[in-house]
Amino acid sequence: MTRKAIIERTVHVINQLPHEKATEISDFADFVIKRYEDQILTDGIQKLASVSKSFGFLKDEEDLYSLTDLKEHYK
Repeated sequence: MTRKAIIERTVHVINQLPHEKATEISDFADFVIKRYEDQILTDGIQKLASVSKSFGFLKDEEDLYSLTDLKEHYK
């Protein structure tokens, strides 16, 4: 089903509903768009953090501990 067909079908169904139910659908649509926008924002922040060089200095830092410092080894 195409996007246009989905929209037309949804509008047709909403027009048949009482006002209260149409309001519920509107509220749900607002919820879905907000969640979608939040996901886009989160993905953007994760991408920005992954390409950032803010913590690049940690790569050049020598290790403080090694495997010989461990008292117990777990499998």
